[in-house]
Amino acid sequence: MIKPTEQFPNLRINLINDTVWELEKQDPESFTLLVFYRGYHCPVCRKQLTELKSKLGDFTERGVNVIAISMNDEELAKKTGEEWKTDSLPIGYGLVEETARSLGLYISNGISDKEPAIFSEPGLFLVKKDGTLYCSSIQTMPFARPAFDDLLGAIDFVKSKDYPARGGK
Repeated sequence: MIKPTEQFPNLRINLINDTVWELEKQDPESFTLLVFYRGYHCPVCRKQLTELKSKLGDFTERGVNVIAISMNDEELAKKTGEEWKTDSLPIGYGLVEETARSLGLYISNGISDKEPAIFSEPGLFLVKKDGTLYCSSIQTMPFARPAFDDLLGAIDFVKSKDYPARGGK
């Protein structure tokens, strides 16, 4: 598990717009926000990504690059983008289990035929411009995710007070 102030591993992820996103090529003013979601099967994820899309401008105004990533395959990921109308929200797919585990994400087996055989549970990582982890929030199930308005407020506070990353010991 990556601790705050440690270098976040470079991620290279395919996007539903047929391009490739790479963390080390990001050049945000302040942070990159990586939102890992369970996948197309999850109604809580749909609500979360819809909210994230509505807040995308707020994150951009604060110098934050944003991406949402799942273990879904290309077909499900593109279906997510189309049906959930994610528009300008970058949607990455094909996260492999080994990478998800290395990030500290919890892994679940599907419990119905509507779920994939295996998928990661939600996680959120805020990575500083220098590529180090600032903070993270990782869930073991689909509920109780951080609110984006709270995160936006925290980013404002962090930037105005030059507040250091915590929890790196």
